[in-house]
Amino acid sequence: MPTAWFYRLKAAQRDLIERCGGIIRAGEKCSASKTEVGRWNNDGYPDLMPLSAVIQLEADCSMPLVTAVMAELNGRRLADTVDAGELANASMMASHAEVVVQAGELMAKGALAFADGRLTPAEAAGIDRQCSVLERAVSELRLAAASARVGGLSVVGGAK
Repeated sequence: MPTAWFYRLKAAQRDLIERCGGIIRAGEKCSASKTEVGRWNNDGYPDLMPLSAVIQLEADCSMPLVTAVMAELNGRRLADTVDAGELANASMMASHAEVVVQAGELMAKGALAFADGRLTPAEAAGIDRQCSVLERAVSELRLAAASARVGGLSVVGGAK
C-alpha cells in the first residue's frame, strides 16, 4: 500500500475515534484496550483497525469514515442507500400530488371552455388531452398504491 494511502487511512481512523468520543470511549465500544486504540490513533504506529472495530465504530457515529477511504483506495465511492419504504412514501406522495395537479388542470380547462356556453372542437380536444394526462397520473398513483399495500407507508414521523 502506498504511504499516502496509509496516512489517509490513519487520518480516517483518527477522525473516527474522535467522532466516537475519544480513545477511551472508542475502546469501550469495540472492546479494545486504550493502548490498542491509541496505536490506531497515532501515525507513529503501523497498526490499522481491524474490520470489526471499523464496523462497530462507524455504526456508533453513523459515519463511514474509514470505509469511504477504503472504497476510494479501490477506485470506488460510497453512495447513500435509500430505504424501500422511503421510496414508496415518496412515490405515493408524488403520484398523489400529480393526480391533484392534473385534476386541477382538467377542471380549469373545462371551466374556461364552458364559460361562454359553447364548446369548440379545439376546446374539446384540449379537454380530451388533459383527460389522457390525468388518466396516466391516476394509473401511476394506482401502481404506487399497490406497492404500498405490500408493506404500508409512513406519512409522518416514520411510524407505520
